Formats: sequence, structure tokens, C-alpha cells
Amino acid sequence: MNPLHFECVGAQANPYAAVPAITLRLRITQGSGELVDAVALRCQIRIEPHRRRYAADEARRLVDLFGDTGRWARTLKPVSFATLSTMVPGFTGSTVIDLDVPCTYDLEVASTKYFNALDAGDIPLLLLFSGTVFGTHEGRMRVQQVPWSNEESFSLPVSVWRETVNLHFPGSAWLRVRQDTMDSLQRFRSEHAFANWDDTVAALLAASGT
Repeated sequence: MNPLHFECVGAQANPYAAVPAITLRLRITQGSGELVDAVALRCQIRIEPHRRRYAADEARRLVDLFGDTGRWARTLKPVSFATLSTMVPGFTGSTVIDLDVPCTYDLEVASTKYFNALDAGDIPLLLLFSGTVFGTHEGRMRVQQVPWSNEESFSLPVSVWRETVNLHFPGSAWLRVRQDTMDSLQRFRSEHAFANWDDTVAALLAASGT
């Protein structure tokens, strides 16, 4: 069998996912015209932050990840986003599949912190493919590996990520704190009879003069 070629041809928010998820559309092509029985596909997705420019506000929000802009020549390194596995049904010539990529809104996760720092434009992704291709030749099963050299760059619109998150967490954000910090916040909220966590945090910020 000829090697497979992978191309990411689109992305959209998945409105039916139980958790925030972006659906990537992948076109897989095998040029020999032979039947591919199935592909056990793995895809590692990385963010390549050096492939785009940043506005001043975006750069300020990225200090936690990459440090001051004067250091970015050394610190602007790839960030892991996701590693996925899926089974591709049999096809001849080419096929298009949907690959659902779960997205967390935990702002302690590097990829989410990066996405959340961007106002507009694209998120530069690199998709690394591997796996196993199953086929038949003259009545015999053939197994072929997908080499790691199969890579595909893709520019994911920031607007798609924001739509994905807003489907589940409209107009809100999440922070993770230690349990003892949560207990203290709960006591403070109860003592002052705040109706929600937003009012609780706003009161603390006001008391600090922020």
C-alpha cells in the first residue's frame, strides 16, 4: 500500500458534545487506489506559538507561560494540546473523518492558558499522525505502520475555541484552588450572605483595592 496523506480541512465547535470539544475534519488519502480495510489512527496535537504574532495585551497575558517578550526567542516552545486515538473505517482512494478534540477550561492547563490569552486570529497547531493501516493483498492481510513523518500544520481560528467554550460556560471562567482555600471562601461567602461566587470574589477584590 502507498503511504497515507493527511490533511486538516476544517474545524468547528461540537454543539452536541458532553464536554467542550472541537471537531477537526481530516481528509485521508491513499494514492494507489487499493482498498484500505481500516486504520487505527493516533494523533498528537501541539501548539506552535512561534508561528504567529501577538498584540501587546496578548503578550502580557502570556508572561506566565513564556516570560517577558525579551526571552521569547528561547522560551516560545511548543505546547502539548491533546493526544487522541480513533478507528477509521475502510475506504478506497480517500475519506473524510471527524476527530473530536476535548477542551478543558481549567486555566491552570498550559494549552487553555494560551488559548485564553488570545483575542483574535489563529491558533497555530501541528498534528502528528501515527498508527496502523490494515489492508489485504491477494487474499492476505497486510499491516503497515503510519510513520511519524506524517505531519500537518493547521491554523485553528481563535473564534472556534471561544465558541466551543461558550457553548458550555457562557460568559464565565473557571479557577482551581486548594481545598483549604475553598473552605475559607465558603465561610466568607456564608458570613456575608453572597448569592454567588462572582459576588464573593468581587467583594474580596474591592476590599483589597483592586
